[in-house]
Amino acid sequence: MTITRTYLFILFSLFLSMNFAHAQSAKQKALEAERQQKLREIKQINALLFSNKKEQKSVITLIEDINYKISVRKNLIRITNEQANLLTREINSNQKEITSLRAQLQELKDDYAAMIVKSYKSKSEQSRIMFLLSSENFKQAYKRLQYLKQYTDYQKEQGEAIKAKTEELQELNIKLTQQKKDKQKLIEENRVAKRKLEDELKNREVLMASIKSDMSKFNAQIKKKRQEVRELDKEIDRLIKEAIAASNKKAGKKTSTGKFVLTPEARRLASNFESNKGKLGWPVSRGVIKGKFGRQRSLTDNTVTQNYKSIYIATEENAEVKSVFNGEVSGILVVKNGNPAVMIRHGNYLSVYMNMSKIYVKKGDKVTTGQAIGQVFTNRIKGETLLGFRIYKNDQVINPEPWLAKY
Repeated sequence: MTITRTYLFILFSLFLSMNFAHAQSAKQKALEAERQQKLREIKQINALLFSNKKEQKSVITLIEDINYKISVRKNLIRITNEQANLLTREINSNQKEITSLRAQLQELKDDYAAMIVKSYKSKSEQSRIMFLLSSENFKQAYKRLQYLKQYTDYQKEQGEAIKAKTEELQELNIKLTQQKKDKQKLIEENRVAKRKLEDELKNREVLMASIKSDMSKFNAQIKKKRQEVRELDKEIDRLIKEAIAASNKKAGKKTSTGKFVLTPEARRLASNFESNKGKLGWPVSRGVIKGKFGRQRSLTDNTVTQNYKSIYIATEENAEVKSVFNGEVSGILVVKNGNPAVMIRHGNYLSVYMNMSKIYVKKGDKVTTGQAIGQVFTNRIKGETLLGFRIYKNDQVINPEPWLAKY
């Protein structure tokens, strides 16, 4: 391999390694952001659900809280494992790169040494002059002069290449050392997380064993809760249909499609709401999503599932509820044996806030993003403060969690 080919090969290898390192680094950053989000979530769980030791909770609520914490902890462990595995691959890749760089550096040094020896043998000014004077004509002399200049420039380039390759090797060694430290730190954090997970699983087993003797009682409570949720769903669906019909009638349109006929202003509001997906503020200042949207298995019977149209946000006592976006209060909903809910319209989108203890607004009020609209109800028997939250597009419920900003 000639010196020029060697130099080009080194440049090409460097280009490939830089692209690969960039892709790995981007993935590592994404995993780290996800891991930090889970750590913040666990911190919020501990603060909101497990900080008050004196507070008496029902066994079912305790199991729900522990289940939620376990699921977040498992995700944290999974993400940390992914990070450690990615670091292992990066370390192996960098070790191979270091071996390759050392070989390339040695080749550059060998070529450079050979060039220096050759240059030394013909270094005298007399030799250079004789080389030029022995030319057969002026054209040949000019070419020989250019060759000497190019040879000198190339010597300088090779020296710079050796210097750059040496610096690159040093930087890679420093990076490798840091990666090994980062990996060890992640492994240790995962050991701690796994020990905590084992304790939480044991705690759950003890609680589950405590309700087995009275399972019929707890099943009855869960069945009653499911019935209340179904009644609330029906009432919200009825209220939404009425809101759509009233709005369309006011606009002089009659339609049975279950969709709002939008004015230009309402269309702009809906577009702004939609463009804020993933950036909406939370309906409470501090909270964790304890209950997920969609089908969830029963705590006491794995064969039973319930389809939830809401997410349930655990928060602190007396927490104020805030509108997630500009809009108009479309209705105040009161369900028999239940707590009131507020429905706010944002063009053809609706946000619904359930399980309220106090309401600060009334139907027809204009509200702004972050405006307090009431307080969350605290269940003293269960020992929890839980806000139900939904989003609808027209009359179709959608998962609200992806719409909220990451905290």
